[in-house]
Amino acid sequence: MLVFKTKGEITQFRILAEIAERKSHIHQKDIAEKLEITVQAVSENIKSLLDEGLVETSGHGDYRITMKGIDKVKNDVMNLKNYTDEVLEIMNTYKSVWPAIAQENLKKGDEVGLQMDEGILYATTRKTSAYAEVLNTVRKGEDVALTRLRGIIELEPGNVVIIKLPTMEQGGSRACDLDHIRRICKEKDYNKVGIMGTVSRAVVKKLGIKSDFEFATPQVTVEAAKMGLNVLVFTVGKMAGTITRRLDNEEIKYVVEDVRKQ
Repeated sequence: MLVFKTKGEITQFRILAEIAERKSHIHQKDIAEKLEITVQAVSENIKSLLDEGLVETSGHGDYRITMKGIDKVKNDVMNLKNYTDEVLEIMNTYKSVWPAIAQENLKKGDEVGLQMDEGILYATTRKTSAYAEVLNTVRKGEDVALTRLRGIIELEPGNVVIIKLPTMEQGGSRACDLDHIRRICKEKDYNKVGIMGTVSRAVVKKLGIKSDFEFATPQVTVEAAKMGLNVLVFTVGKMAGTITRRLDNEEIKYVVEDVRKQ
C-alpha cells in the first residue's frame, strides 16, 4: 500500500491537518512555524489546495478547510493507519535484536553487561545494571548483535546550550559577540554541534567550528541529549523556541545564551 507518492503530498497532508486542527482562521506564517518549513513552501502548497477545493479563504490571508478537505484528511489518515498496522504486524514476526559495540572479544551465548558512553551502546563482560545475550561471536571493537535485553541502562541526559544569534534584521553574524561564543565553547566539551538557519551557518564558519547536523535540528538535539550527549546548538531569533519547547517536553535541562553585541 502506497500512502503518499511524493514528499509534496506529505506536506499538503500536514498543512491540511494543521488547518483542520486550529478550527479557526490560520495564517501561512503560523503554519510555516508549526511545520518548520518556509512560508514560500506553505504558500505554494496552499495554492494547490485552493485549486483542488480542499481549503478556502476569505481573501484576508486566513484559511479554512472545506468538507472535501476534511474527507481527504480522513481518507489519508485511514490509509496511513492501515499501512502502519501492516508494518507493525511484519515487525512483530522478527526477533528483537539490538546492536552494540563489543568492548572485549565475545562469544555466541555470552551474557554481557550493557553501558552507554557518549551516545554509543557497549557490550562488556563486566557487571552492569543491564544485561543481554550475544547472538554472534565477535572481536573487540566489532558490532555485536544482542537479544533478551533486561535491566536498566544507566543513562544521564546530556546538557544543551542554545546560542541565540541575531536575525538578519538585527545585523546577522556581524552583530554577534564572537568572543562571547568562543568563551562558551571553551567552558564545556560538547559531543555534538548543531546549527539552525543561515546566520548560524555563517557564524560557525567564521569561528572555524564544524557542525554535526543542520537538518531536523530540534529533533536531533533532543535525541542526542536523551542519549547522554552534551549538545551546542546555534539558532537564530525565535527559532530557539522551537528547540526549547521540545526540550521542555522531555524535561531536559538547557541554557539559552544571547550573544548579540552589547
